[in-house]
Amino acid sequence: MVRGKTIKLFLMDGVSNGRIKCSLANWTGIAYKIPRTMLDKCKDIALLQQSGVYFLFGTDNEDNAVVYIGQARIRKNGQGLLFRVQEPHFSIDYWTETVMFTTTNNSFGPTEISYLENRFCNMALQAGRYIVKNENDPNPGNITEETESELEEFIDYAKIVMGTLGHRVFDPFAPAADSEDAEPLLYLEYNKAKATGKRTSDGFVVLRGSTINPSTTKSCPERAIKDRQKYVGRIVIDDVLTADLLFSSPSAAASFVGGASLSGNALWKDAEGNPLKELDNH
Repeated sequence: MVRGKTIKLFLMDGVSNGRIKCSLANWTGIAYKIPRTMLDKCKDIALLQQSGVYFLFGTDNEDNAVVYIGQARIRKNGQGLLFRVQEPHFSIDYWTETVMFTTTNNSFGPTEISYLENRFCNMALQAGRYIVKNENDPNPGNITEETESELEEFIDYAKIVMGTLGHRVFDPFAPAADSEDAEPLLYLEYNKAKATGKRTSDGFVVLRGSTINPSTTKSCPERAIKDRQKYVGRIVIDDVLTADLLFSSPSAAASFVGGASLSGNALWKDAEGNPLKELDNH
């Protein structure tokens, strides 16, 4: 049974685009969302001198959402999370804000943060919403069964907090088929294109394994042409999608797949052949 959650957001600077401190009822964890330009204002925050895990969010040169995930341990000089974010990463230009996780009782040791870094990194890779900038797979460390259970509970809460802070880095584009908000699978065939997709709360997702039409027509929308230039050779290999792709609408998805100006409401159909426009009337 799904239960409601109470989340407390403290706008540390009194504005929505400033520093945000986030806590959740019955959770010892705590998160800080801090714009890169405001890191210097955080030097006196004791919790950010502890051990923890941090995320650096930004965009690359092609406007792709990117994230780097790292861990920070308390140093002999008393420095922890904030120092780790500021010093080694400040010369990297792609990130604009950080989200840092620690605990109110300073309970994270080296083993715990290694496990969390590994799990967060692999969860982000599996979700596929962000390009993960980590070059190496973090070491998960060796933990007891009891500690693993506690850390997995921490992760469950951290996922909720991260989404609340505006980064759905752990959420796949398409909900699992057995989730409460899962939409039915839809299918599209056009020339040599054969694709599967579904509607989501974010837009329309074309699913991995779909085949796109290799050619485009003169009517193909400029947005679809740009998306093809962006993804072909990286996510589209030999006309087949190797990852889920999110589009703003069913028609945007259909145009990308078909290489022409197409109506998604007419061409995306369910397993019985009913077009999307008719499903909306049911």
